[in-house]
Amino acid sequence: MKFTFAHNNFNVLNLRRSLEFYEKALDLREVRRVSPEDGSFILVFLGDGATPHRLELTWLRDRTDAYNLGDNEMHLAFTVDDYDAAFKKHKEMGVVCYENPKMGIYFIEDPDGYWLEIVPDRK
Repeated sequence: MKFTFAHNNFNVLNLRRSLEFYEKALDLREVRRVSPEDGSFILVFLGDGATPHRLELTWLRDRTDAYNLGDNEMHLAFTVDDYDAAFKKHKEMGVVCYENPKMGIYFIEDPDGYWLEIVPDRK
């Protein structure tokens, strides 16, 4: 028996705003959408165009309160081929929420408060 990663899920309050953020900040694009006829929820799967892994954004029609992210210790990590350019872009966007120069990483925060780690490609 072999298990493989399929996707991670983040629940979001404003789907349009989240889609804009993920496209601008990380160049993630919609690859699939699921929505029942009653419109009670929308699932949007984002991909990076290079790996099969997906980020699923879940929007619930009746949800109005912000999600409780606890201590927000959970995160996704992304490697980037031009770390300095990425850092500059994210600083200009105002989304850098934590920097760790000693480790050579930083985190950005999405519109719902989820943290995303940015790591240089260390090939």
